[in-house]
Amino acid sequence: MKLLESGEMYLETILILSGTKDGVHAIDIAEYMGFSKPSVSRALSNLKEGGYCVVDELDHIRLTETGRAIAEKIYERHQLLTQVLLHLGVDEENAAADACKIEHDISDATFDAIKRHIQGI
Repeated sequence: MKLLESGEMYLETILILSGTKDGVHAIDIAEYMGFSKPSVSRALSNLKEGGYCVVDELDHIRLTETGRAIAEKIYERHQLLTQVLLHLGVDEENAAADACKIEHDISDATFDAIKRHIQGI
């Protein structure tokens, strides 16, 4: 099952929220992303079906190994691309918004080249 951009965004959100809460619930995701609870429930159903997350008996949402790997990859891209754009003089709000758009479409090869370049500075 190919994960769409929206799925990547959900995984990234679960990862971020996992760092601030003991247990992530669907309502936490809905509030963080500004989506309705039914929309989040549908997305979570697809993510569970794809093997990207699980929900335990307390309704805590947890990433699987596969889901965590994708979430960490997207989050790293977001962080680095935001920093690059800030370094270029883009204001913080636009840098974060544009990084969010780029992080899903940029190829691994291009991102790795940017990362190597930044590390060399």
